[in-house]
Amino acid sequence: MSEAAIHSVTAPVARPELLASLDPLLREWLPRQRWFAGKGRPVTGFSLVTANELLPSTAQLGLLHLLVRAHQPLTPAQGSGTQPGDCYQLLIGVREALPPHLAPALIGHVEEGPLAGHTVYEALHDPRPADVLLEALRTRARVGELRFERDRRQEIRGDLIPRLITAEQSNSSLVFGDTFILKLLRRIVPGVNPDLELPLTLAREGCPRVPAPTAWMAADLDEETYVLGVLQPYVQGAVDGWELALSELAKESEPAEDGCRGGEGFTGEARALGRATAEVHTALARALPTVTLGHVQMERLVDGMTERLAAAAQAVPALRPYAAGLRTAFAALADLASEGQTWTAQRIHGDLHLGQCLRAPSGEWSLIDFEGEPSKPLAERRMPQPPLRDIAGMLRSFDYAAHAVPGALGSARTGAVPPVPDWADICRAAYCAGYTEVAGRDPRADPVLLRAYETDKAIYEVLYEARHRPDWLPVPMAAIRRLAASP
Repeated sequence: MSEAAIHSVTAPVARPELLASLDPLLREWLPRQRWFAGKGRPVTGFSLVTANELLPSTAQLGLLHLLVRAHQPLTPAQGSGTQPGDCYQLLIGVREALPPHLAPALIGHVEEGPLAGHTVYEALHDPRPADVLLEALRTRARVGELRFERDRRQEIRGDLIPRLITAEQSNSSLVFGDTFILKLLRRIVPGVNPDLELPLTLAREGCPRVPAPTAWMAADLDEETYVLGVLQPYVQGAVDGWELALSELAKESEPAEDGCRGGEGFTGEARALGRATAEVHTALARALPTVTLGHVQMERLVDGMTERLAAAAQAVPALRPYAAGLRTAFAALADLASEGQTWTAQRIHGDLHLGQCLRAPSGEWSLIDFEGEPSKPLAERRMPQPPLRDIAGMLRSFDYAAHAVPGALGSARTGAVPPVPDWADICRAAYCAGYTEVAGRDPRADPVLLRAYETDKAIYEVLYEARHRPDWLPVPMAAIRRLAASP
């Protein structure tokens, strides 16, 4: 499809009638999606933020791009009533009849309105709509409020075969011919998204640890920019850190012929990953402003950690016996701040763990997904923070891997005792050593702040597992017991 062809399909969409006809179908379909953030509360209605046709619905195949806001009841903490909730990006295919291979993508059959008699479905499962997105990025198209941009120095071929990655959680990703990966954000917020901002910054700094954005898509609405997706080079043959760690852990947990356990195969990878993390941190500190956190700022930080502990203990009874010991981690940090100690804060990854790291066949590590914790407000995710927050997240990730009893990758059961008892400690030490080689400072030299961040992360994990994966609750609880007893 040419740029002219994309521009020619921007005929006005009958927006109110369109949303009314899709409303009953979306109420059933949207809450079932993995990336829907409002689970546990019914969707009571929608408001349309914007609607554009990327392919006209009058053709044999139509493609609609929608930004819709889901209305849901308030949580008890928010009060009573209903308010417009999160805004979601939807790509909806339109056909008269759905081919059998697209049956899993079905949203439903439209009975009234401008699409009456048609079938609508999740378009990302269909190669033709995916081609339209890549062509729009390649040609820097404009479609209504949608804006497609690209780095002109990077070539984008138009003949790349797309496929949908089905393992995503909070977003969706398309791979084009093992050359590019397009990450489409699902929950959309206005403002500068760090998932585009930080990789662009690191590319300008010449940091090789993050794939440089090739293109991106955005919407300009009410003098605000909404980042919708980012296209980056695809690291072919790469394996993420979580899968690699479990694979190596499985080997190490098997007795060798002499009855001893296998070697420490992941130690070198952990050290290299520490170096990669430090390279990213030092590049961000060079490129973007840093700030000094003193008593007032650290007091707010400690108050937030203490409040999260109280809320988690209220929700998860198993946490309550350890609450007093866990609070000592935060009290120790508050004491240091009150004595005049300060810390340097900078832009960081914000949600670093083994699953956010890719190891290429060459052995090089890359960090991905700079969006931060999607549940946090965008302004909070863009705030400078001590680098130890990222490091604590990675140390917790080693602990998770150590407690996953080896089996098929992606399907591990959990227990309180890891199959290789000292595996996490060895990896944690190697990671910190690698970080020190590049950064020139050892993360373990600030044990009070590191313990506070690890404790805060473990408390979050307890709450998450209790709500979503009760079988995994023993993993963070093992860390809770350790952290509560730490001096």
